[in-house]
Amino acid sequence: MRSANPNGRASEGGGMALLTQEHRSAIGRELPPVTAEVTRREIRKYAAATGQRLQKFIEGDEAPPMFLFGLFTPILPRERLGHDGLPPDSGLVPELPLKRVMAGGSEQSWFRGIHAGDVLVSQHTLLDLFEKEGTRGPLIFVVVENRVETEAGEPVMTESSTWIAR
Repeated sequence: MRSANPNGRASEGGGMALLTQEHRSAIGRELPPVTAEVTRREIRKYAAATGQRLQKFIEGDEAPPMFLFGLFTPILPRERLGHDGLPPDSGLVPELPLKRVMAGGSEQSWFRGIHAGDVLVSQHTLLDLFEKEGTRGPLIFVVVENRVETEAGEPVMTESSTWIAR
């Protein structure tokens, strides 16, 4: 049995919709852009810490792709981190009625390398929130996009991540 949720998506089993109009109104919300300068020293430290073997990484000319994901993470004192070691919630995703969140996958598109001297801008957007009925109950899917560009607007990388709340 399928029924339509107020968000326009079908809900398996006809269960009650968990997402409210307030949740749906958050779709399209963006966090303020975050800017970071890439330095040769940071690239070299990252390359050493992760055992990189390519000379361009070891010398700090170009950053390994995963370097990007720590670049925009704020450095906070331990007491400001959550029990899981992560920074506080950004406020991008509204509080969900289901609390257990797990990774649902991500897709990345790379447009250019990351080089010493680049000034990069990261912009997170809430792309979608929707429900599905899983084999063990309701699920809420959260889709977030992270766009990284140079300060001049040249695309570097786009990542679409899905989180699943149950």
